[in-house]
Amino acid sequence: MNPPKIGRRSFVVSSAAALSGAPPPADLKAMLFDVFGTVVDWRSTIIREGEALGRKKGLTADWAKFADAWRAAYGPSLARVRNGELPWTRLDRLHRMSLDRILVEFGIDGLNENEKDHLNHVWQRLDPWPDSVEGLTRLRRRYLIATLSNGNVSLLTQMAKRAGLPWDCILSAELFKHYKPDPEVYRGAAEMLSLEPGQVMMVAAHADDLLAAKAVGLRTAFVSRPLEYGPGKQPERPPSGTFDFVAKDLPGLASGMGV
Repeated sequence: MNPPKIGRRSFVVSSAAALSGAPPPADLKAMLFDVFGTVVDWRSTIIREGEALGRKKGLTADWAKFADAWRAAYGPSLARVRNGELPWTRLDRLHRMSLDRILVEFGIDGLNENEKDHLNHVWQRLDPWPDSVEGLTRLRRRYLIATLSNGNVSLLTQMAKRAGLPWDCILSAELFKHYKPDPEVYRGAAEMLSLEPGQVMMVAAHADDLLAAKAVGLRTAFVSRPLEYGPGKQPERPPSGTFDFVAKDLPGLASGMGV
């Protein structure tokens, strides 16, 4: 199913480096991308699939609130692993644990195990933002591009295959048995690529992700996704002057990187 249509915005990069006319770092070799919210639109996809499931099964639910509740469980689930309350648990399993609880909270019953599993794997079927494939394809001409997501490897691989995301490789927190923003994830990704941290740029729509990457020496690029949490919500804005680049979308970032 095609991703929702979003009006094409002007591609503008606004960062201290870009505005001063400084070229992209000459020693930059790789760009790592957060995925959920940065490259793919989790909220619209979950709403659409929830509505389809509701029609099929005769379920009544506010699927927008359902999507928001499921996403809201993401951070606390990761924290349970990061603080040792849970042993290492891949994200697919954490999503399913949250889903089982949220189905009860929303009074959604009548789903068999296969239907619950299919719904849980909606995270593998998330649609890319309309500009994502174009922007990634352009950046890939000059740089190695890879995921660096809390999603597990199988989830990210299935997502890329379905959405046509042109990654050179799939890197995941699963490989390091730590979840972002633990520093082991960012350091481990650079080491796995045989690069120094300063030769790698982290790209994300979330400032906390970038601040953690910056703390271990990675370069950083913030990409705005004002519709990640739905229309009318306050978009995340990066702290002024904090990151190397700030772009309105991925083609805008490509332009700022001279690609």
